[in-house]
Amino acid sequence: MSGSGANFASEPITPRGVVAFAHARTGWLWLVQFIVAGLVAVAALWFFNDRCAPAIAEAIRNLDGSGEIHSGELVWHGESPRMLAEERFLGLDIDLNHTGRLHGSSEVQVEFGRDFIRFFFNLPGCYADCYYPYNPPDEIIPVSREDLEPLWGAWLVEIQGLLVAGVAAGLLLWWNALATVFWLPVWLLGYLTNRDLGLLAAWRLAGASFLPGGLLLALGIFGYNFGVLDLVQFGLVVVAHLLLGWLYLFAGLLFLPRRGAKGGKKNPFEVKQKAES
Repeated sequence: MSGSGANFASEPITPRGVVAFAHARTGWLWLVQFIVAGLVAVAALWFFNDRCAPAIAEAIRNLDGSGEIHSGELVWHGESPRMLAEERFLGLDIDLNHTGRLHGSSEVQVEFGRDFIRFFFNLPGCYADCYYPYNPPDEIIPVSREDLEPLWGAWLVEIQGLLVAGVAAGLLLWWNALATVFWLPVWLLGYLTNRDLGLLAAWRLAGASFLPGGLLLALGIFGYNFGVLDLVQFGLVVVAHLLLGWLYLFAGLLFLPRRGAKGGKKNPFEVKQKAES
């Protein structure tokens, strides 16, 4: 069965298709994982280019003053508060004291204050703070259009490459880490229910069970980018892609043959002929 598993394990969508990876080669599973992770990474890159990069470039162009980050504090010589960019997904502004006078319509608003950056989400009372990295007094980070515009243009391709590599590598590590965590309970449950599932096959089944969730995540990113989903609905998709993996993992045991079960029905005429002889 393991010899022909790679040919049969061709689609990670249906429960039978996912279960087929349990008896396929491990290298074949890793290849399919790489393809699905690549699809999610491409979707993330598309979203970044459509919804994030234009807003960041516009914010840099709208910087009408100059400043620097000095000893972990933003020293700004310009108008504050001031909206720098406002797109459907991402908005950016400067409000040194976080006065709350700027009310953007973006689903994620990034506000640069004196001591920290505040991320507002389009949910009541939902925000997060991130402090500036501390830099010694003799190391000043300049903040102005003249400094940031060429820097953004020079690093954009590298940022896009790091985004794709980070998403793909992160998903591969995450899926295989979850497989390592869940393979033993799945193998034990398969053993107790008399299923044809060895130790390595249980690990492969655990690794393959998160592939349908990966495809769902890619579709969710595309749907959010095109405005089919809002931020809350997209968050539900992110949660659902994990739950879907666990569902495929444990429900997949029902599609495994029992140990010692014969593959295929016997020919009744052949049995009768052997009995007569």
